[in-house]
Amino acid sequence: MVSTGWALPRVVVAAPASGHGKTTVATGLLGALRRRGLTVSPHKVGPDYIDPGYHGLAAGRPGRNLDPWLVGPERVAPLLRHGASVPTPADVAVIEGVMGLHDGAVGRRGYASTAHVATLVDAPVLLVLDTTAQGRSAAALVLGMRVFDERVRVGGVILNRVGSPRHETLLRDALAEVGVPVLGAVSRSVEVAAPSRHLGLVPVAERAPESLAVVAALADLVAATVDLDAVLDLARSAPPLPAPAWDPVAAVGGPVSTAAVGGPASTAAVGGPASTGGPTVAVAAGAAFTFSYAESAELLAAAGATVAPFDPLRDPGLPAGTRAVVIGGGFPAALADALAGNAALRAELAAFDGPVVAECAGLLYLGRSLDGAPMCGRLDLTARMTGRLTLGYREAVAAADSPVTRAGERVRGHEFHRTVTDPGHGDTPAWRFDGAAHGFVDGRVHASYLHVHWAGQPHAARRLVQACR
Repeated sequence: MVSTGWALPRVVVAAPASGHGKTTVATGLLGALRRRGLTVSPHKVGPDYIDPGYHGLAAGRPGRNLDPWLVGPERVAPLLRHGASVPTPADVAVIEGVMGLHDGAVGRRGYASTAHVATLVDAPVLLVLDTTAQGRSAAALVLGMRVFDERVRVGGVILNRVGSPRHETLLRDALAEVGVPVLGAVSRSVEVAAPSRHLGLVPVAERAPESLAVVAALADLVAATVDLDAVLDLARSAPPLPAPAWDPVAAVGGPVSTAAVGGPASTAAVGGPASTGGPTVAVAAGAAFTFSYAESAELLAAAGATVAPFDPLRDPGLPAGTRAVVIGGGFPAALADALAGNAALRAELAAFDGPVVAECAGLLYLGRSLDGAPMCGRLDLTARMTGRLTLGYREAVAAADSPVTRAGERVRGHEFHRTVTDPGHGDTPAWRFDGAAHGFVDGRVHASYLHVHWAGQPHAARRLVQACR
């Protein structure tokens, strides 16, 4: 690993609260800078899966998450450097924040907030401000954001939902009083939005043609309303990034022994194509299962697996030679009937005797039914949508040995769903947290609502490959 500092221009797009337009500006900024011929690296603070999909579409490379809670603060800057290095070095990194600038894990004084990540990667902040019904008071709000934590450098503001030229002049004059430059102004009349659903924006994979149009419109909007040269100057003001790049091979301890899995281990380059020659790990993809972190596949490949995506909506069977299956999160409830229609794949998964790891949507898919539609029946549970949102970070303890855990291990994850299962956990649960049992360990299946970022738990990837016996 290279240990010298890297002069990576970078900027954090933040806001005083949710709903101010961070995703609009960040996605449009990625697209507009890419149109200039720059290689842009997209990143998202927090555990969110959907925004990185739009970021990736705009940037032409995977959107990646930076979350101190999930991966540990010591890995945030290395993961930024890794993401900005593969498949090619980026000219600039754009990091979209989460919630309000200083909002993080509840009760932990801003831990895992956008401000926390900005300090970990030593990047200036570009504040997006919804100016609806605001005049000169906007300057007081921005000033408060700037001085609340002096380690955070607010280097500029983009005014969003500006009502008129007179309104814009008033806002610019007020912000000049507190010494914060305005780098762009977006009128209410030209706002662009992506369709949303109960858990946020509709994932890119579900509406690819429309998503391309939205991303193009956002790039047009930002190019026309934001001073891109000033944003680049702000990004270039970030000092060299001293942290070495995160390395999945080092994190996972190298390829698993060939004798352990019955085939030659992979030596695929980090950030390159899926590995070949090792045990095949099938990873659910397609419109129903869009929630995954790019580092998970990189860790599996680094451990010697051949990573093979499959689409439960369309593929009649698992990839040839599948030795293990990973089914991540997504929106299966919106596509339950289509998933039910693929009876051949459901039957194969029900009978599959290799290790299976499922998170959230994967848990629902492995059950007997979802809102009455038949699922795989691999787990003896039913699931249904509810009106209640379960959301938040979790500190969990593994309740049992499984293909990816050892009983008693502690992990940090997050939940994000509006469904419930009956029963709520198995006789052998996957986790214990908040004084209760959660999830299911059934034979070689590990399934629960908890999302875990494997960059923070790299041994999970290694164990899964080792379990391919």
